[in-house]
Formats: sequence, structure tokens, C-alpha cells
Amino acid sequence: MNISRREFLMAAGAAGMVVPAFASIEGIQIGVCARTRELDEVVQYGFDYLEPAASRVSAMNETAFQDFKKKLMASPIRCECYNDFIPRRPSLRVVGDEVRWERLQGYLDHTLARCRQLGGSIVVWGSAGSRNVPPGYSRQKAWSQIRDFLRRAGEIARRHHIIIAIEPLRHQESNIINTGAEALQLVHEVHHPNIKMIIDYYHLREENENPDIVWKARKEIVHFHFANPHGRLWPKSPAEDPEYGEFFRLVKKIRFHGGISIEAHGTFAQDAAASLAFFRQEITAA
Repeated sequence: MNISRREFLMAAGAAGMVVPAFASIEGIQIGVCARTRELDEVVQYGFDYLEPAASRVSAMNETAFQDFKKKLMASPIRCECYNDFIPRRPSLRVVGDEVRWERLQGYLDHTLARCRQLGGSIVVWGSAGSRNVPPGYSRQKAWSQIRDFLRRAGEIARRHHIIIAIEPLRHQESNIINTGAEALQLVHEVHHPNIKMIIDYYHLREENENPDIVWKARKEIVHFHFANPHGRLWPKSPAEDPEYGEFFRLVKKIRFHGGISIEAHGTFAQDAAASLAFFRQEITAA
């Protein structure tokens, strides 16, 4: 049985249960990148959604998938966003001389269908292993292949009512699409309604990119990832990083309504309450 958040809260209150205070702040939802087995903790600590790895959801056998779907639909939240879209697998490479579109197409169709069944609307494409440029390979050709992949993937995503969001990754992890400016260029070149982008605060700071990219890319940003850049930890205090204030000011300036997901090292027990308090403080103060 599918249950809405409102129905869950009413039933929980009537039963005398401790009801979590969900995190949504001024139209911005706060989620967390976590494994599907951590669903109970995500709900317990009051996050608005769980962001699991699309590749792991895709790899579940049918029984495991249906069991998780049943549990999720009985909870007050959904898996609205996904990360780790394409696993590191030679047959699913987007760049290089051995791109196998028929394998990619089958994987995308299966994966996006499952994501949609779990309430998904955004799948983040970082997946450095799928897009890294091989040594000596033409970067111009690689860029063209990425552009072609996104146009084709956009059509599959359209059928499943999903947005694929390009994620810039720091150069230590990916040797192409390292900045928001590059992701924005790709979005414009692909020019497909189901291809957008995200900004990950950790990668933004690692690449020393000006936070003003949030304003420049405001029409194309559909999602954010966030971590304290000093150790890639769950954020807890405005004093951790001098750029926090400007980042949240820009998020508010663009009137963003969507999700910000914590993607960081830490635990629910030690970090969740302080992180949610941090987001409330930063968003309302911006």
C-alpha cells in the first residue's frame, strides 16, 4: 500500500509514535545519499528523501527490488533522486573505441524504470568510470561521444519521466567535466529537456570554482550535493568553510526549490541531527 507523508504523520500521531520533524526548509528539501538498507535511519532522523545509488537499485534481483519497493511505499518518503548512475563496467563505457550503445540502452531503460517506480525524478550522472577519457584519446572526440550519449539517454529518460543531471567532478576523480561551467556548456550543447545539471559543493570547492556558477547556471540546475569540503564530512557548523554563506545566498537568490543531498563521510547517529540544524540555520539566514 502506498502511503503519503501526511497519512503517515496522521497515523503515527494517532498511534502515539514519535514523529520525525521532516527537514524541508522554505521549499528546499534535505536528503542524504545512503544505502537502501538505511531507509529506517533516513526516516528516523527526519530527512525528506533517500538518495541511493541507481547502479545498486538496478543490480537488485527482482525479489529484493520488490521487497524494498514495498517497504519504501509504506514509509513517508521516496527515493526522489539517485547517484552513481552507471557502474564502472567496460560494456557501459560512454567514451572510447568500445562504446556499446545496445548495452547502454538496455541498462538505462531497466535502471530508469526502477528509479521511477521508487518515486524518482532525478538521476545524477557523475560516474567517472563511464566517462573518463582513455590515455592518448582525443578529448574532442570524447566530448562529442558524451554529447551523443546524453542526447540518446535524454530520450530514454523522457519516456520514464526522469531528468538526468550532469555532475561536475573534481579532477582527482574525473579527467573531463570538472566544473559547473563545463557541465553548463554540455547542457546547452545537448539542448534536451531531460538533460540538466547539478552542483556538488565539495567538488566546487575542490576545483576552486567561483560559487557564482550557481547564478549563471540557475536555469539548468535541478539538484545539489553537499559536504564539508575539509575532509568531505557531514556539515555541522557555518565556521567550517568561509564560502558556505555565499553559496547559500545564491541558492536562495535563484529561488531554488528542490533537493540538497548530503554526500559525505559520517554516520546518522553522530552527524544527522547537527547537519539538519546546520541546513536550517544556513538556509533561513541566507
